[in-house]
Amino acid sequence: MTLIKPNKIPVTILTGYLGAGKTTLLNRILTEKHHQKIAVIVNEYGEVGIDNQLVVDADEEILEMNNGCICCTVRGDLIRILRTLVFSMNQGKVKFDRVLIETTGLADPAPVAQTFFMDELLSEKFNVDSIITVVDSKHITRHLDGHDEAQEQIAFADVIILNKTDLVSENGLNSLEKRITNMNPAAKRIHAQNCNINLRDILGINTFDVNRKLEIDPHFLEDHHHHDHDDKVSSIAFREEKPLDLEKVDHWMDYLVREKGEDLLRYKGILHIKGMEHRIVFQGLHMLFSGNPDRKWKENETRLSELVFIGKDLNKEELEQQFKNCIAN
Repeated sequence: MTLIKPNKIPVTILTGYLGAGKTTLLNRILTEKHHQKIAVIVNEYGEVGIDNQLVVDADEEILEMNNGCICCTVRGDLIRILRTLVFSMNQGKVKFDRVLIETTGLADPAPVAQTFFMDELLSEKFNVDSIITVVDSKHITRHLDGHDEAQEQIAFADVIILNKTDLVSENGLNSLEKRITNMNPAAKRIHAQNCNINLRDILGINTFDVNRKLEIDPHFLEDHHHHDHDDKVSSIAFREEKPLDLEKVDHWMDYLVREKGEDLLRYKGILHIKGMEHRIVFQGLHMLFSGNPDRKWKENETRLSELVFIGKDLNKEELEQQFKNCIAN
C-alpha cells in the first residue's frame, strides 16, 4: 500500500441496493454549492441512473455541468473511462477535485475498489477515499434475507447511510442497527430522510485507508447467540496488546489470501509489530492485500493490534487461533 500523496485525486464509491436512494444522494451532491469539480461515473446497466437533466445522452463521455461537476455515463470499461479522465487532465482540457462512482444497485463494490489497486496508472493518480452504502431502512431486511449483493454492499462500507428512517418504527430501526453492526461494526452510520445529509460526512473523509485507529464497539467482541436471521456475511474483530511477529503475520496473510480470499470481503487493521516503532496499517479486498508503515506510536499510546475481518462463513475460532499464533515469542 502506498502512502497517500497530496496530489492524488480522491475517489468516493457510492453503492446501495436498488431503490435505496443513491440517485437522490448523487443529485444532492451534483446540485449543492460545494465549489468542487466532481467527475461522476454512473454504472447504469439498464437501471435508471441520475436524472435525465443531469446526464445528457451525448456522444462525448465527459460533460461539464454549470455548477462545476463533470458527469460521465459509463459506456465501456471503468478503467478506460478513468484513463480518459487522466488523459484529459494531463492535456489541460479538464480539471477536477474528486471522482464519484455510482455503482448499479445489483453490484458488488469490491471490483470497483480493486480497480485502483490493480492498474498502475490509476493507483498513481487516484486514492480510494471511502465506500458509501445507502440503505433503504424500510426494505433492507428483505433484501438482506434474499440477496448476497445487499450483504456485500454493507460489508464493504466505510459509511452506511440509513435512509428513509421516517418510514420505519423506532424498534424496527434499532433492530436494523443491531443487524448491520453485527455485519460491519467498523462502519460509521448516518440516519437520513431523503438522503439529506451533510456532504462533509461522506466526502474527503479518508476512511478507506485505515489511517486512524479503528473504533471497534467493545461489545462486538462478545459472542452473538441471539440472532434470528442467517446472514452469510459477518464480522470478527481481534485486539491484542502483545507484539506480533512480522514473519508470522506475513505467512498468515499469505495463507488467508490463498485459501480464504474469495470469502474475505474486507479486512483491515493496525498492527503492533515487535521491534518496530511504527504502526503497520493493512487492508485487503478478497485476494488483494497490502500494508505499509504508518506513523510512529506515541509515547503515551497503548500499543496494540486491532483487526477486523468481514466475510462470508467466517470461522471465528480458527481465525482467532491463527491470530494468536502470530504473537511474538
